[in-house]
Amino acid sequence: MAYSPLGRGFLTGQFKKLDDLPADDYRRHSPCFQGENFQKNLDVVAKINELARRRNCTASQLALAWVLAQGNDIIPIPGTKKITYLDENIGAAKIFLATAELREIDALLPIGSTAGERYAAPALAAVNR
Repeated sequence: MAYSPLGRGFLTGQFKKLDDLPADDYRRHSPCFQGENFQKNLDVVAKINELARRRNCTASQLALAWVLAQGNDIIPIPGTKKITYLDENIGAAKIFLATAELREIDALLPIGSTAGERYAAPALAAVNR
């Protein structure tokens, strides 16, 4: 299961600055949304958005299509609160990425290249106890 394949909302394009998150949003404490990590991750999202525009889809759809292309044994689990986003996410199943496109995405965003840890330090402290 591919958990949070939309990068905790980064790939939806909804967030341009930390103030776009509600004051009580847990992501305000996530290392990926802190300090310079936020801008570094937004810079990558801008590149993903450009690839999505070329494919005439949303960045969310492109990200989900990439996950679906990784194999039949991988299932993305995107969270959503609205039917419109659910419909958008379902549209990703109609997008088939060519090998060259998959390579381009992999080169743009190699595994481990996002800025900031996945979880805040207190959450990590509970691991491997």
